[in-house]
Amino acid sequence: MGNNVVTAFAAMKAGGPLEPWSFESSALGSDEVDIDVTHCGVCHTDLHLMNNDFGITAYPFVPGHEAVGVVKAIGSGVTHLRSGQRVGVGWQRGTCGECEWCGSGLQNLCAKSRPTCLAGYGGFAKSLRVDSYFAIPVPDALGSAVAAPMLCAGITVYSPLRRYLGPGSRVGIVGIGGLGHLAIQFARAMGAEVTAISTTQDKAAEATRFGAHHFVNSTDPEQMKKLAGSLHVLVDTATANLDWSAYLATLRQNGVFCIVGGPQGPVVLPVLQMIFGQYTFAASMIGPPSEIEEMFRFAALHNIRTAVEEIPLDQVNSAMDKVRTNKARYRMVLTM
Repeated sequence: MGNNVVTAFAAMKAGGPLEPWSFESSALGSDEVDIDVTHCGVCHTDLHLMNNDFGITAYPFVPGHEAVGVVKAIGSGVTHLRSGQRVGVGWQRGTCGECEWCGSGLQNLCAKSRPTCLAGYGGFAKSLRVDSYFAIPVPDALGSAVAAPMLCAGITVYSPLRRYLGPGSRVGIVGIGGLGHLAIQFARAMGAEVTAISTTQDKAAEATRFGAHHFVNSTDPEQMKKLAGSLHVLVDTATANLDWSAYLATLRQNGVFCIVGGPQGPVVLPVLQMIFGQYTFAASMIGPPSEIEEMFRFAALHNIRTAVEEIPLDQVNSAMDKVRTNKARYRMVLTM
């Protein structure tokens, strides 16, 4: 296959807006597929990368790692996908395929991971090329706009909930946002008793609509006190620093406190409280392709849906502003 010109939106410098831009793709590799992107979710990480907050961004930079579209070209070595099939691509567009993590099906832990919008151009484009193994089939029951954010936000919460919850577990979800509203739905469908925890009392009704059995306003000491010693698992989807001791106090002995949201700055834990409660403090990072495919099937089976606002690609800077100012309810999705 010859070269093709791909239209996209790119940041030309740190802190700059996204601008119309195009690039030329090379010949298709034997294990690769080209995808006509129809929808791409907007993640807060896209903003960090645009601004080079992590010091790893190269410009021009095309964001987007929650892309859904249709396979349009298939490499000669690809046998498990077909032209016209709907697929999704998350944070990874490829890995080394050779390390112990890739060999054990935990490609998300590969040290040579190829992030979708860092090891190439991301999903804010009309076309996306990836290793075919990382193009995940999307079930018919899931709309493309709903499925797109699940490729990052969804798997980020599904993976630790799958790992730590058992039937009848009592779980607290901290933060009712892009990750939290999906975490509530997944936890409820997994058979857990779900408590939504937020600083915003106005989110109580929405948390209940997403499936929470209980709501706790974390700014109310009495409400937090009533939660003490009750939770088997606490999942933190928020980006703000917490009163770690107060949140640990909500756990039962042997409880698990898992961070997925990424608090700002270091986490300082009360060691004696950790020891006497025999708590586990954990973190989780996305999930491998097999788990993303499992998550899609689970979401389709249990009618789990992302709350999305769709916006055309040419209005991408408006979408970024909504994410930047925390006005998205709950995930922005670009349509091509």
